[in-house]
Formats: sequence, structure tokens, C-alpha cells
Amino acid sequence: MKKMTLILLSSATMLIATPATDSTPALQGNGQNMGSGIGKGMQDNKMKRKKMRRKMMNSPFLIKHGLPHMNKFVMKYMNDPSFALTNDQKEKLLKVREETMNSISTIKPKVATLRKEIVEASKSGTKASELKSRVERLASLEVKATMIHLKCIESIKAILTKDQLLFMSSKKGRGMKQKRKSMSN
Repeated sequence: MKKMTLILLSSATMLIATPATDSTPALQGNGQNMGSGIGKGMQDNKMKRKKMRRKMMNSPFLIKHGLPHMNKFVMKYMNDPSFALTNDQKEKLLKVREETMNSISTIKPKVATLRKEIVEASKSGTKASELKSRVERLASLEVKATMIHLKCIESIKAILTKDQLLFMSSKKGRGMKQKRKSMSN
């Protein structure tokens, strides 16, 4: 144990004693961006993360990420010959989309308003016990929205064939790889 502590201590000492060097291309070369320490690519990524955080804050769902938004995908590839949707499937999918979007669009403003009320009341010193009923109402609305989302996923899966579901998963995987690649550039 003493030997391990010594190794860790000496490693920490080396980190402190050795100045860190930044090898990012934005900080090398002609001296541009030296004032802020942030290159163009890093700024873009920072902006994307902020936008994503804002989007998650506006989400009416209890589960903010992780569940697929199959409606978005279906709409993107609705007329793709490789996806091979029949006219009957298209009609059913559009109906599911309409029902889902209508339900969520009634819940979303209520969630946003209630969330804002709770935050403002908390900042102004309102006690947690006084906010309990609003928090429970907010949770109930988020549960309702999440259940609508889950029902939508279930409905879409029931409409699509196994091959179409495989098409979706292969395209989604490719899309995520492309998104990661563009963020790293």
C-alpha cells in the first residue's frame, strides 16, 4: 500500500511540475485564437452542446434522451425506396404522428410554464414543502408525455416490417457515426 501511495504521489508531483502543453491545431501556428484559447472547432462544439442542453430543458418528457424519436426518422425516409413503405403503412404512420404530436403539443407548454414557475418560486425563497404540489403536477405531466412517446414507439414498431426496422437501425447507426465524425472535425 505504501508503494502504491508513493507511486501516486510521484505521478501527481510530475503532473504539477510539468507544464501542460496544448497540441490542438487551433492553438498552434500563426497565433490566431491565442487570446481566448478556444479554436473555431471547439467553439462550434460548445455551441452545439449548449443548444442540446437548451433542447433537453424544453423537453416535456421524463426520459430526456435515450428513447428514439421514430416519428422523425420515419418522416425523413418516408419516400425512400430502400425503406419500402406501402401506402397503407404511410397512412397509419401519419396517423400515429398526428396523434402523438397533438398530444405532446398540449402538454409541452404546460410543462414549460410549470417548470418556470417552480424555478422562479424556488429562487425567490419559496419553501420546498410549498412547491411539492407543483412538482408533483410537473412530474405527472412528464410521465404522461413519456407514456405517449412510448406508445408512439410501440405503434410504429407494430406498423413496420422486420426489414424496415433493420433499415431504421442501420441508418440510425450511420447517422450517429457521421454526427460524431463531424463533431470531431
